[in-house]
Formats: sequence, C-alpha cells, structure tokens
Amino acid sequence: MIYAALVFGAGFLPAMRMAPVPSGTATRAGDIGMVTEGLLRANSGRVWDGEDSVRVADGVLSRNVMGNPWVEQRARPRRNRKSEAVRKMVREVIVTPANFIYPLFIHDETSNVAIASMPGCERHSLASMVAEAKDAYKWGVRSFVVFPKVPDALKTIRGEEAYNPNGIVPRAVSMLKQALPDSIVCTDVALDPYSAAGHDGIVENGKILNDATIEQLCKQSVMQARAGSDVVAPSDMMDGRVGAIRDALDSEGFTEVSILAYTAKYASAYYGPFRDALDSHPGFGDKKTYQQDPANGREAYIEAALDELEGADMLMVKPGLPYLDVIHRLRLASNLPIAAYHVSGEYAMLKAAAERGWLDEKKVCLETLTCFRRAGADIILTYYAKQAAKWICEDGM
Repeated sequence: MIYAALVFGAGFLPAMRMAPVPSGTATRAGDIGMVTEGLLRANSGRVWDGEDSVRVADGVLSRNVMGNPWVEQRARPRRNRKSEAVRKMVREVIVTPANFIYPLFIHDETSNVAIASMPGCERHSLASMVAEAKDAYKWGVRSFVVFPKVPDALKTIRGEEAYNPNGIVPRAVSMLKQALPDSIVCTDVALDPYSAAGHDGIVENGKILNDATIEQLCKQSVMQARAGSDVVAPSDMMDGRVGAIRDALDSEGFTEVSILAYTAKYASAYYGPFRDALDSHPGFGDKKTYQQDPANGREAYIEAALDELEGADMLMVKPGLPYLDVIHRLRLASNLPIAAYHVSGEYAMLKAAAERGWLDEKKVCLETLTCFRRAGADIILTYYAKQAAKWICEDGM
C-alpha cells in the first residue's frame, strides 16, 4: 500500500498533512508523518498542480532539531567530497607528468608527416623529435620511447636492420640523450618495423619462429644499449625472450639497462592507427599465435610470472582501457612497477569524439589517465603525454 502511494500518488492513500514541529524538538521516524506542503513550497519555489498528492510515507524520515528532514546515518561519505580542498586531501591516486612515457614516431626524412588516424601526432624527423621531446620535457615529461618508420627497401624477412648500429633508432637515441641527458629513453624491441612480412618475428613457411627470433632480439637490444637506451622494451611476445635479453645485456656489461616487458600484449583491434603510423600492418594473417587472446585474463598471470622470473624490471599491459582488469590483476600479483599503454585506437577514439564536440577532451583525457593509475598502473605510455602534462601543470595539480 505504501509502495503504491509513492509510485502512483493520490487515490491509494488519503492525503495527510503534518502539524508544525516546534523549534528545538527532534522527532523520531514514527513521529514525522509526511513532508509538509509548506516545505515542498519552500524547497521548490513553485507548486505544480497535484503536488500535494505526492507524499513520503510515514516512518521514512525523521526530523532534526531545526525541523528539517533527517536521515539517521552517522557515516556520510559525502563529507569527504564537500570541497575541492577536501577532495584533494583524500585523493587515492594522482597523475603527474613523471608517470608518462611519451611515444614518438620517427622517420629518416627532413620534414614531418601528419598521421591522419591520430590527430596531433606526426612522424618526426630526428631534429623535430628532439624539439618535441624538449617541449614535453619543459612540462615535466621525462621519459620517451621511439618507434621508427623504416623504408621498405631496408625490410627483410629476418629484420637485420633492427640491429644496424647506424640505423635510425640508435641515431635517435644518441640525439635524445645528448639533448636531454637526464631523460629516460626507451626503445622498442621487436622485428615488425623491419620485417618484410610485417610480423614481430622471423617468418618461415607461414609460421613465426620463436627461438630464432629471440636471437635477433638479443642483437637488437645490445645495439640499443650501446646507443644509450636506458630501457629496452620487448614487445614481440616470444616465449623466453626476457631472460635471453637480460643475459645478453648483462654479458655485454649493460647490467643497468632496464627491461620493460610487454607482459600482457593482446591481439587487439585497437592498434590500427599505430600500424598506419609505421606502415607495419602484418603482410599476411594476424598476430594471434603470439599475442594474447582478448578473452583471457588469467593467462596474464602466467606471462607475468615468467617475465618476473626472467629478470623483467617492469611489466606492461597493452592495450590499456579495455584491459583495466588485467592491470589490476597484475598490480595485485606483482610488486614490480606496472605500465599501461594507452594505445593508438583509444587515443583516436577520444580525439574523434572531441573533434565532434561529443566529449570534453581535457576532462575525459585526464579522467582516463587517472583510471589507469586507480587500476594500479605506475607508468602510462600515452600520446597525450605532452598535452596532459600541460593541463596538469596549468591546473596546479
């Protein structure tokens, strides 16, 4: 009967009016009756026809000493949200520019090329790459990772250009370290930019060879370390590559070079714009025999345990937003730093929505980056790194 009155109004319960409550008197739930018409008028400023038929059932609310409605609840979480100062004081995670790694696309040309599917991103000449890194550095971004667009003429089935000491990546690393000695320069370890087949490993008879690929990756990692790379980041997803790369680096004296392992890299459809940027789409098939199935979460534990055992210093989940659950799982399972890659498809979707006026770009971007931190990420690779750093600094966060 009470439910019917609340939902359907007049006709189910007779209209009731409550006598005024004397000032200074607190009443219990059983004493309150209904909210008065006068209170409704005071709160709304206007009474619509039939408003007096809408009532709060007897016993739902009490009144405090001032005669106002009172829910007798001691714990009120809203107290910790009552002002910006309080919200900042109790905030569980924050995002700072120091959390970011800024991916930069590079090519061996004298001018930049805009990437249509990634508004705001370009393939940089090496000089422009340095200028862009310096600009981001001013806003607090300290870490960078370079991804090369390699000419087709240099691509082979075994990807030998990946460890050419005069190639574009070692030259880029040297330039960045010279321009910004205190920056952290990361390098991608995989064969796909250098492969005539567009795959992360050596292809033979339509299959990706695991162990033969690892030999190439070890050579690539050592070459990058010699050029000055602070962090090598194997993104290939070959089994056992982290341990082999660690041993290869250590045997050459590069014990201080870190490994950021792409631990849970999924065979995702979100990578399309990235592959546009580097012209590195698979020449045949897909990458599902080495990258993880998007349906599998527990499998990430296996990869994480192996990478940690083999000597990884940091663990990455890629993509980011669709895999916040995986980020959180690895955060709980490992004490190593966790990285999230805010990938090209995620970036492109946000940009497209913002360009159409459907989303507030700044607010959604910063909320997204905060979500990565809340899920457990210590490090965020994002194409928004410079812009987000500016917003954070301008807001005084």
